Amino acid sequence: MRVPFRNYKKKMTDRPETGQTEEPRADAAQGQPLETNPGATASDTALTDPEIERLQGELDALKVEHDALHDKYVRTFAEFDNFRKRSARERMDLLTTAGSDVLKSVLPVMDDMERAIKHNAEVNDIDAVKKGFGLIHQKFANILQGQGVKAMQALGEEFNPDLHDAITQIPSPDPKLKGKVLDVVETGYMIQDKVLRFAKVVVGQ
Repeated sequence: MRVPFRNYKKKMTDRPETGQTEEPRADAAQGQPLETNPGATASDTALTDPEIERLQGELDALKVEHDALHDKYVRTFAEFDNFRKRSARERMDLLTTAGSDVLKSVLPVMDDMERAIKHNAEVNDIDAVKKGFGLIHQKFANILQGQGVKAMQALGEEFNPDLHDAITQIPSPDPKLKGKVLDVVETGYMIQDKVLRFAKVVVGQ
């Protein structure tokens, strides 16, 4: 059934005009009107002067603490960087000085060798030459021992891979010498109970 135009116009004019306050709409979930707080104003959320002063004081204290921690960090970093550079410099100086001390201690052996060569050119006594070289060798061994270096006693010892480097194996002339060092091709050396150079040896099999 069609509604007469005059009745429809009347229904349209019965609606509230724009600008009038509408009733709060119902909440779809609970069926209750939405709560509003039309009486709330901006002054209700404003901070009071004592609260502002308190927050400003806390902010100033945090700034002071931040500046102190930052200054401490910068100083600590600078001290560590200086320590690192100083340690590296001291380590380099120590290595250079240690090497210089060792070389300086060896120089007397070089002097003895030069004197021996010069002296041997004028003498024909082979026993004197042998004795001179023996003295130089002993002097050099004493210098090495003073630096903590000592020769290994490998001949006749049981083969030890932690100390010896077997370059070859040969048949043992005696069953008791099987697995033992029969010859030392190159002497091994220890420094402060650590291997400085492995002894090159021949092992019996």
